[in-house]
Amino acid sequence: MKFSIHLARGMLRVLANPCIIMSKFKIRSLVLLSFVAALTGGCFAFMGHTTNTRATSLMDFLYPNEAQHVDTPGPAVLSLPLRVGIAFVPPARSNNGYNAAPLTEEAKAELLKRVADEFKALPYVKNIEIIPTTYLRPGGGFVNLNQLKNFFDVDVITLVAYDQTQFTDEGLLTLTYWTIVGAYLVPAERNDTQTLMEAAVYDIKSRKLLFRAPGLSEVKGGATPVNATEQLRSNSREGFDKATTELIANLKNQLEDFKTKAKDAPEEFQIEHKPGYTGGGALDGGFALAIAGLAMGQILRRKSA
Repeated sequence: MKFSIHLARGMLRVLANPCIIMSKFKIRSLVLLSFVAALTGGCFAFMGHTTNTRATSLMDFLYPNEAQHVDTPGPAVLSLPLRVGIAFVPPARSNNGYNAAPLTEEAKAELLKRVADEFKALPYVKNIEIIPTTYLRPGGGFVNLNQLKNFFDVDVITLVAYDQTQFTDEGLLTLTYWTIVGAYLVPAERNDTQTLMEAAVYDIKSRKLLFRAPGLSEVKGGATPVNATEQLRSNSREGFDKATTELIANLKNQLEDFKTKAKDAPEEFQIEHKPGYTGGGALDGGFALAIAGLAMGQILRRKSA
């Protein structure tokens, strides 16, 4: 702004001197000064700030037409070993079809596989089925989940929703965009990408939420106007990768808490065996070993008596 004031004063001095006005060279200089003053006097009005948010909503998917809905699920009966499905919540449908998603189906499958690989080795999990988003309808709700239960033969489903916002600011270096070199070489656009992911684990039959976990990330970067779109896509994917890493860690913590909750609230969470399953009655091997130890102790006491 101070620079703009100095320019304005310079132009006034030029206008006050008739000799200067008669000089074509000075007139050109005056025009150039006016142009620069217009650029700077507006505090770089051409510089912009854009925000782009893409999100999916778990509540909109489960309860699309029931804003005031309060669900009263029954007790969850978990039949071991569990067959688990995992899927991204579909984006809401817009007037022109589906809203543009920041992830391709291939990218979604890769992220879900990272989550599945961390939990498929659990002794009470038979398998984890990665379900493409195309099998979930916007606002499909529990009717859609029951269809997935029958089609993919799953008991429990993990629904992953996301909310990603990208901020783009043009700084002082955007003046170099008036040159070809600047447009290609100067990273004047500052980009911030904030990503929130949330995984909610439901028992499909009882409609009961077992547990949930979030994952957060923030990615900062810069870009030239030529590669700005490509850089934003790269930052978007990096944001999902980092958020998935945190999501996995939080899911592990919530799973441990759920084991305790399931033992302390048998009226809410009932554990049973599928035919042919010989594992423990709870959600970990330690519980089965404890039961076996008690049984062996009773047998030894009877023999000693």
